[in-house]
Amino acid sequence: MACLLALAGAAAAQPADVPRPLSWPIELQADDRPALAPPPAGWDRPRDGIPHGRLEMLDYDSRTVGTRRRMLVYTPPGHDPLRAYPVLYLLHGIGGDETEWQRFAAPEVLLDNLIADGLAQPMIVVMPNGRAQPNDRAEGNVFAAAPAFARFERDLLDDVIPAIEARFRTRTDRDGRALAGLSMGGGQALNFGLTHPERFAWVGGFSSAPNTRAPAELLPDAGAARQLRLLWLSCGSLDGLLRVSQGVHARLQALGVPHVWHVPAHGHDAAQWRQDLYHFAQRLFQ
Repeated sequence: MACLLALAGAAAAQPADVPRPLSWPIELQADDRPALAPPPAGWDRPRDGIPHGRLEMLDYDSRTVGTRRRMLVYTPPGHDPLRAYPVLYLLHGIGGDETEWQRFAAPEVLLDNLIADGLAQPMIVVMPNGRAQPNDRAEGNVFAAAPAFARFERDLLDDVIPAIEARFRTRTDRDGRALAGLSMGGGQALNFGLTHPERFAWVGGFSSAPNTRAPAELLPDAGAARQLRLLWLSCGSLDGLLRVSQGVHARLQALGVPHVWHVPAHGHDAAQWRQDLYHFAQRLFQ
């Protein structure tokens, strides 16, 4: 399975990108442009004087993999154990793990700020490890783990979601679940979300990698996509993998399916994914 090596370092402290073994010449189309304005100053900085949520590393039993696995979970400020919260499941790239989103984008900072400003609904954010195999560390030849990213579909549906819903009071309807990811995780989110619209009503692919199913296979018709409350596609205009998202976008256009198509001037980098999360989170569970 062809796939992309995502970033492997902290967002601000490391170079934005690393050499990739697969990319294509970038050919921009007329509508390959930003759908939204850049965030305002200070949007991604920790703020004093507002309530803060909590990050917690949790273990769960994976029947799919046959071992204990880990996931990083954000609970919103003032988390009320008696309130049923919606949940965003947020997936990482092929070179990352359950800590990648926190390192790249500090979701706890973005969500704290958005919730304090009344721009996002209080939600639980689950960052699992999308590499469904006994050794799920990003080491050695990370591309050899590509089949484990496809296998994660069962781990997510059969193990991760039940573990979260057993530990926290959450909404269990499709409108209360969102699925998104970056790079390899973006491909997973599109593949799994469009296959299971009965489980997720909000789906986002950020800089999706070539593990994304071919457009006609991913979207044989408009049925699944039309069931979604939000379908978000984004990729940087400087990203050699733009072609993947362009193909999905073109297929959705041909089927007449409403969706967000956001192409700002970024590469395959953490700056793109932080802004994706900032914009995507504001549209969830409304």
